[in-house]
Order: sequence, then structure tokens, then C-alpha cells
Amino acid sequence: MYCFGIKETIQGLEAGAIETLIVWENFEMMRVVIRNPHTDTLETKFLTREEMKDPTLYKDPETNVDLAIEQEQCFLDWIVMQYKSFGSKLEFITDRSQEGNQFVKGFGGVGGLLRYKLAFDLLDEPEGDAEESDEDFM
Repeated sequence: MYCFGIKETIQGLEAGAIETLIVWENFEMMRVVIRNPHTDTLETKFLTREEMKDPTLYKDPETNVDLAIEQEQCFLDWIVMQYKSFGSKLEFITDRSQEGNQFVKGFGGVGGLLRYKLAFDLLDEPEGDAEESDEDFM
């Protein structure tokens, strides 16, 4: 039982399902917390440096309000400080071995070994779709 990629790995961490977190020593993703000043809501995104240059990330698509960056931190720095709060062990790998290189190229350089099976596809389901499917059922 495992997960890989930033999205599934963060979902697994938040669910407390990852026993061992595996991260490439040169993983270059950023953790960005964006605040909507009108609604005062926070949204956390994990982005590459290239993705951070996209101006649409900093505007609310519905209201066109400029969003403010509340926090910007290298994922590696953040996870070193936070992995214990998720109940996980942290292992760094290098891409200098064949296995490490395959992990970085094939799985994106981040993943985890799970304590228990987790249905990631159910975690992705938007709330609106769930309500619609309930209505269709009745």
C-alpha cells in the first residue's frame, strides 16, 4: 500500500494514513498559502516555481478579487518541521541510485508507504457532485 505524487501524498498525510513519507532530497515544490481578503479564507497549494508565475492563481475566478500570499515556503523545509504532526517517519532518497532515479522520474519524487488502504478517488469527489448523485438516486 503506497501513494505517490504531491496531491495523493498530501491527502494521505492529512488522513494520517502515511507511515513512512519518502521525499527526494532535491524536491523543488513550494507550499503556498493564499488568502482571499474578502472572505478571509485560506487555501494551501503545492506548486513548482513555474506554476507560481501563473497570475491566475492570485485572482479569485468568481469575484476577480486579488488574492494575497500569506505564506510561501519550500516544501522540504515545511515537511521537515511538520512530518511528525502527521504521525509519519521521514525518509530522504537520492536520485543517484537506479531505484531512486526511478522514484524521482516515475513517481515525482514524493510518496509514502501507507498504514492502511486509503480510497484516494473518494477524497477527490467534489461536494456538489455528491449531492447531485444523491438526488439522482432518489
